[in-house]
Amino acid sequence: MTLLILTALITLALTTLFSLAGVGAALILIPIFLAFGIELHTAMATALLLNALGMTVASATFIRKGLVEWRLVAPMLVLAVGLSPVGVWAAHGLDRTPLLWLFVAFLVFAAGMMLFYQPRPRSARASTAATLALGLPVGGAAGFIGGLLGVGGGNIIVPALVASGLEPKRAAASASFVVIFASLSGFLAHVQVAHIDPALLGVTAVATLAGAALGAWLATERLSGTQLKRAIALVLLAVAAKTAWSLL
Repeated sequence: MTLLILTALITLALTTLFSLAGVGAALILIPIFLAFGIELHTAMATALLLNALGMTVASATFIRKGLVEWRLVAPMLVLAVGLSPVGVWAAHGLDRTPLLWLFVAFLVFAAGMMLFYQPRPRSARASTAATLALGLPVGGAAGFIGGLLGVGGGNIIVPALVASGLEPKRAAASASFVVIFASLSGFLAHVQVAHIDPALLGVTAVATLAGAALGAWLATERLSGTQLKRAIALVLLAVAAKTAWSLL
């Protein structure tokens, strides 16, 4: 019982923080679940399902606030979901270590951009061609690299959109919607060999729903664009630290 309560509290805290940035907390939750003795496939399936649940709750808030850039989301979603299996296939027999170190470097660079770079604001009325020119490569990169390295595509989408000049709240909101489907795709790949623990799933699902609702509320109602960029930078650095730690 104590372990379940501790797991729920950690899930609540991490989901709140990661929902601010519009990305799921699965990448961090999976090693925590493993440290608590949960079997690998069960940990991955549970964390990815929590990702989908949390981002669904966060997206509902973002959609209600009119923050999701649907013209960007559509091409990103198609290519991210389509190229993720290609990335998984390409990873077979490949030494991912050098690529993961490059990913760590990218995350640190992106976090630095969040803290210090001031991009020119992107026009809210960008043409369809300009929208596709941004959404297609970002979605394709997120899907392929996410599948190749086994990392969350949202960690690529959010900094890329902010660097393009999209307002941080809209970048986080748009990424959160894509993460729902990417997480469900990963969940379906693992659930067939996983043994879902109803008690674990129950307490962490409640914590995830509460954390995602709190994170989305803070992002939309309490934080300025600058404060949200700092929160996104913190999330990116946390993912970079976790990835680097797993490589040592």
